[in-house]
Amino acid sequence: MTSITSVELNYLVFRYLQESGFTHSAFTLGYEAGINKCTIDGSLVPPGALITFVQKGLQYLEMEANLSNNDAEMDEDFSFLQPLDIITKDVNQLRQMVKEKRKNIQKDRIKDRDKDKDKEVEREHEGERGRIREKERTEKEKEREKEREKEREKEREKEREKAESNKEREKQPEELAYRDMVLDQVDKDVARHEENGTLAGPEPMDIATTSTFASHDACEIHSSEVTILEGHTSEVCACAWSPTGSLLASGSGDSTARIWTISDGLFKSGGKNSPLNVLVLKHVKGRTNEKSKDVTTLDWNGEGTLLATGSYDGQARIWTTTGDLRTTLSKHKGPIFSLKWNKKGDYLLTGSCDKTAIVWDVKAEEWKQQFEFHTGPTLDVDWRNNVSFATSSTDHMIYVCRIGETRPIKTFAGHQGEVNCVKWDPTGSLLASCSDDITAKIWCMKQDKYVHDLREHSKCII
Repeated sequence: MTSITSVELNYLVFRYLQESGFTHSAFTLGYEAGINKCTIDGSLVPPGALITFVQKGLQYLEMEANLSNNDAEMDEDFSFLQPLDIITKDVNQLRQMVKEKRKNIQKDRIKDRDKDKDKEVEREHEGERGRIREKERTEKEKEREKEREKEREKEREKEREKAESNKEREKQPEELAYRDMVLDQVDKDVARHEENGTLAGPEPMDIATTSTFASHDACEIHSSEVTILEGHTSEVCACAWSPTGSLLASGSGDSTARIWTISDGLFKSGGKNSPLNVLVLKHVKGRTNEKSKDVTTLDWNGEGTLLATGSYDGQARIWTTTGDLRTTLSKHKGPIFSLKWNKKGDYLLTGSCDKTAIVWDVKAEEWKQQFEFHTGPTLDVDWRNNVSFATSSTDHMIYVCRIGETRPIKTFAGHQGEVNCVKWDPTGSLLASCSDDITAKIWCMKQDKYVHDLREHSKCII
């Protein structure tokens, strides 16, 4: 009798977790079970193999319980058993259950015919009553909506008046002092910016403490002004506009990225009947596990001439605008969740589920430095300037790193959940982060503690 080994079972469970989107669980099982060391050829294992294996076992037990020497018993559907019954009872008990259920089905069919007649009459009456209730409900809802609109208009008017009266008082002495501190830091960093290729930068951002959305009316976009880009066969995980403006890149779970040419004429004509020029960047060739090639992240370089993509197989790829694969970068041992070009375009930064971030020398087509500071998967990365950057992780930590340094130059600790995203302001003085702990925080390189703690959200911020 053919048997299944523990190694094969572990691999099937690992594949099931991957295909179901349980990334962290799959990574933990793969690491502890040594999946990467097993000799199983993943390309030969079809998607959904574990589910198929369990279903076939249940079907075998069910058929064994139903089959007998009398073929006449097979003229009806024999799906009388539940999976729990099949697992917990022996064949003789299952056969007795099937026999009793067949008898009950015959009785139920006679009762059902009589009930169906009564239900049909009742449905007709209920349908009429439902139409009357729906009409009354619609009328009441219209009246309530009119009242709510009046209240909203009053609130908007109050907000506009309040915004005007408080416009000058919003600049508090503490905020002005903090702004002076940031500007002083920018002046001191000018020399470093020169060697990084940026002689000057924009002014630091003001951080508003009150919402301004109440002073603006909602803008509705008509469906005729919406263009739908169709072609992907699975969920779309990422998209990015090229700096040139006419190209849009998208990455999907179908193991492809696509470059769409979006012309001005597309929007002037409504986009419904205008042909789209699209390049398909395939991340898989021949028969293999397409799930491991999901395109999870992508980014254009500053000139819009190269597109970098990161995928679930742990590889970063660089493509031209004509759809040609220029470089494949391999060193990560887990899925790539984030990647970014630096402004100069000579380095590419990637963050992976293997807990590391890697800086790649694009011209040399090789890795320059690997940063192994996090204790959990690296979820996001963002350049501060051409040689330093920030990373965030499931370990709740944020590290600011610099090429050539073996330790972080700054550590930010304060989040109580996974830190999903980090983003520098244009000056590189302030860093924003968001987390599963339902907060967004703003950090300054001169302080260890966050300078702003934003707590208006009610769910995790991704």
